[in-house]
Amino acid sequence: MASFTIPKTQTAAVVDHSGANIRIDNQFPVKSQEELLPGECLVKLDCSGACHTDLHAALGDWPLPAKTPLIGGHEGVGIVVAIGSNTANSPVKLGDRVGIKWLANSCLNCEDCRKGREQNCPEAKLSGFTVDGTFQEYVVSFVNHVTPIPDNIPSDEAASILCAGVTVYRAIKYSQTVPGDWIVLPGAGGGLGHLAVQYARVRGLRVIAVDTGDAKKELCLKLGAEKWIDFMECKDIVAEIKSITGSGAHSAVVTSANGAGYRQAVDYLRPGGTLMAVGLPGKATLEASIWWTVFKSISILGSYVGNRQDAVEAIDIAARGQVKVHFVCRPLKDLEDVYEGMKAGKIAGRIILDMSQK
Repeated sequence: MASFTIPKTQTAAVVDHSGANIRIDNQFPVKSQEELLPGECLVKLDCSGACHTDLHAALGDWPLPAKTPLIGGHEGVGIVVAIGSNTANSPVKLGDRVGIKWLANSCLNCEDCRKGREQNCPEAKLSGFTVDGTFQEYVVSFVNHVTPIPDNIPSDEAASILCAGVTVYRAIKYSQTVPGDWIVLPGAGGGLGHLAVQYARVRGLRVIAVDTGDAKKELCLKLGAEKWIDFMECKDIVAEIKSITGSGAHSAVVTSANGAGYRQAVDYLRPGGTLMAVGLPGKATLEASIWWTVFKSISILGSYVGNRQDAVEAIDIAARGQVKVHFVCRPLKDLEDVYEGMKAGKIAGRIILDMSQK
């Protein structure tokens, strides 16, 4: 059996209180094997994705507050280097490469868990929000919830699939669409959106990408979007979508983290269409005409990350080369600068924090 030497300290990116800047701590303690509880594992991280959710957690601008001080991050990939004593029937072993997701742990026994909504478990632990996450070199996670990573996908490519990929994959899976249907993706050039374009294409859907800027346009069309709409240039998005589709789109998966992406969806969906609410703006409300929602038989569904099976499916599709994360690697110490880029809306694709870069 593999054995690993575990250091006593590590480098971690810490937010001391809501709204505080990132503090890089080079002497942050690492839990020893003896300190791990049954069911816990220690993962030495290769890398971690940086997600808009992490920015919200750091700013404290969601209705649900994050713990502080906080180590954010929930898209980590690394090697299991320790497992808590008295852990029974662990699905992972020392040396396994695994992923850490937003959902760090759930009870697996409540109604939500039994019905496959583990993410809605009242006892859920959330990586980088209610428990420390993956913006550190070593992270404590849970053997029943880490996701096995196949050999044929690099860690940096797998990282963003664990949140962004799983989130859009599940939303598209439940979007009540069939191959050949039109799907609108507001925020298509962003971290979630560029993956949604690809997962939609895997499912045989016709993609209308909505975003702004030449870099995002080029990315979306390259990834397989059939049509592009720049919301800063288009004077009437609803009319444009109806012109493209004939009678409106079959579904919209809104990944943008502001309320604007939701407002017009009911108008441009065809009768029987489905609005999948995914992006999480902190304080915006979902405004829709009740009359038209009823008259057009529109479904509005919230889709919140995914369960363990969704993660396995999303990773498998990516490992077979059907979905590619477009990302740039940065060192952990650049996290504050990454957040500034997110605030300005200037990041196309994903940012991966490489723990080997100093």
